[in-house]
Amino acid sequence: MADGMGVPDFRKYHGLGNDYIVIDPSVVGFEPTAEAVRAVCDRNYGAGSDGILFGPLGAGSAVDLRIFNPDGSEAEKSGNGIRIFAWYLFERGLLPPAGRRIETIGGPTFARVVDAALRMITVDMGEPSFLAVDRELAVGPRTLRATLVSIGNPHCVVLMPGADAAAARELGPLIEIDPLFPRRINVQFLEPLSRSRIRIEIWERGAGYTLASGSSSCAAAAAARRLGLVDDSVTVEMPGGELVVEFRDGHAWLTGPVEPVFEGRFSAPLRERLGL
Repeated sequence: MADGMGVPDFRKYHGLGNDYIVIDPSVVGFEPTAEAVRAVCDRNYGAGSDGILFGPLGAGSAVDLRIFNPDGSEAEKSGNGIRIFAWYLFERGLLPPAGRRIETIGGPTFARVVDAALRMITVDMGEPSFLAVDRELAVGPRTLRATLVSIGNPHCVVLMPGADAAAARELGPLIEIDPLFPRRINVQFLEPLSRSRIRIEIWERGAGYTLASGSSSCAAAAAARRLGLVDDSVTVEMPGGELVVEFRDGHAWLTGPVEPVFEGRFSAPLRERLGL
């Protein structure tokens, strides 16, 4: 950040190309309305990101972190978002070496820095729960095989070897808003590669086509494991890179890197639009 700018209003990070802006309410009086979130996340008129991480929230709040999609909707949980937020806490001296619990509206998580030099964070994303396994899902004229799983937020994992970005962009938005999912759903297109490796393409609820996703990685790995396709340690390939999901005592542990991008202050015109 340039000298003389003072304390930044926000910091931006990415996890394998999945980028988030951290806004700390103790630093700036930002109110995360849907309109304000859309303004900040806009890649043409704002700072640009796949979402906002709002926290840490103070005493009296039921959660430590609120997560917002770029369309202004609120997400229950985000694996990449939690890893990014954990690194932000680590930078501020608020994440002890042994790690700490981070509460989200999608449930409790636990985050720890496993390699500070490489900015590697591991997160206990909780126990996946299954709503349906290997069920038929009609999408237009096609019939797909889908497993519905929650990792604190909802996912539809479609078994589709050879799926590419075009398939995700075509089918993802149709599945996201299917009447079967009145609150919409995140979608992964899964290709098993070996007993320890899978590949996915991702369509995120409220964000669209995404290069990488932590909760999607956990959901897809959990679905592949439930279908008997993989073992307990799974490397997940995505267009943005790789994450590792390990299952321990039923919980999905997610590990991967975080990278700072930039920090800054909102301009006067944008501050006016945000009501700051």
